[in-house]
Amino acid sequence: MTSATPAIEVSGLTKVYGDVRAVDGIDLDVPTGSVFGFLGPNGAGKTTTLRIITGLAHASAGEVRILGRSITDPETSRSIGFLPDVPGFYPWMTAEEFLRFSGGLFGIAGSTLEKRVKGLLDLAGLSGVKTRVGGYSRGMKQRLGVAQALINAPEVLLLDEPTSALDPLGRKEVLDMLVELRGRTTVFFSTHILADVERVCDRVAILNHGTVVTQAGVDELRSRYSAHRLVIQVDRDQDALADDLRRQEWSSGVERNSDGGMAVTVTDLEAAQHGIPALVAARGLALRRLESGEIGLEEVFVDLVGGERR
Repeated sequence: MTSATPAIEVSGLTKVYGDVRAVDGIDLDVPTGSVFGFLGPNGAGKTTTLRIITGLAHASAGEVRILGRSITDPETSRSIGFLPDVPGFYPWMTAEEFLRFSGGLFGIAGSTLEKRVKGLLDLAGLSGVKTRVGGYSRGMKQRLGVAQALINAPEVLLLDEPTSALDPLGRKEVLDMLVELRGRTTVFFSTHILADVERVCDRVAILNHGTVVTQAGVDELRSRYSAHRLVIQVDRDQDALADDLRRQEWSSGVERNSDGGMAVTVTDLEAAQHGIPALVAARGLALRRLESGEIGLEEVFVDLVGGERR
């Protein structure tokens, strides 16, 4: 699913609470059909932004458009699905009963409702489950929550921290659902878990202190940084060489790898490419490996929001 009109456009969005600017003039451009990660530490302003996008809170300034329409347009509310960070359920219902109830709130009935309930139960892995929702694990509840948010066949699905309270298995189950939705609807979800974004998203915006510090494709973000990381392996005396590397002006960090090599973060790539072989030769070592290394989203995130690289 592609379109020239972005699924979500946010321009100069600001939200002020007293003296606190929870959201400070952010701009977002979410392509239609993408799985978009809205990433940031706790307290960065992610939930506030989502509440404004869904119309549950009013902005102090700025504009939000969904599928080219204002969020005040009644048609917009029919085009979105939303799962809050702490969803509520009726514990005495089964998953099927809950989805039927949710569909009825949208005026969906008859064969259309039957088809959607069946399809969403299959998507959520809850077909044939007769246990009442009160007996569900947290992962099952989150999968049901995503299914409920899809009952109106929304063009844009908004999820607030959908995996934050889940164990590894529950997280995998929810993320697998999001992968299944790629291209079928636009998925916009907030999270502070970098591994989730790296696994399922094609684009990401990183938020810190209410401000978007970068917005790009996941692969693009990695490539911006990977040219400044070199992976080295020599035949012996790794520790001595690591000490030499740390003393160079163009070196900003050295880490040992599990395979016996090391990764060097450099500020001047050309100087490092000349300097490393010279250091290796000076110690009479054999250079077995020297190549650009891939940096994960975690290192990019730490670099952009502040703090030292791990």
